[in-house]
Amino acid sequence: MNLQEKLALIEEVLDVETGSLTPETLLAEVGEWDSIAALSLIVMLDEKFEKTVSGVQIKALASVNDILDYMD
Repeated sequence: MNLQEKLALIEEVLDVETGSLTPETLLAEVGEWDSIAALSLIVMLDEKFEKTVSGVQIKALASVNDILDYMD
């Protein structure tokens, strides 16, 4: 899966406009980044990448690049 496909998945989970996120995007600046989006992210990482992420790890995420690191 390439970078654009991963970004598209994150955009879908966060329910933001396609093409609106970059790896440098800070999650604090994304209005849709809330507890529901965090839960959706946990589910997506588990289902698509077989990664288990804890609440503590989710709270530590600061940017889209941090999410991308979990996708590798």
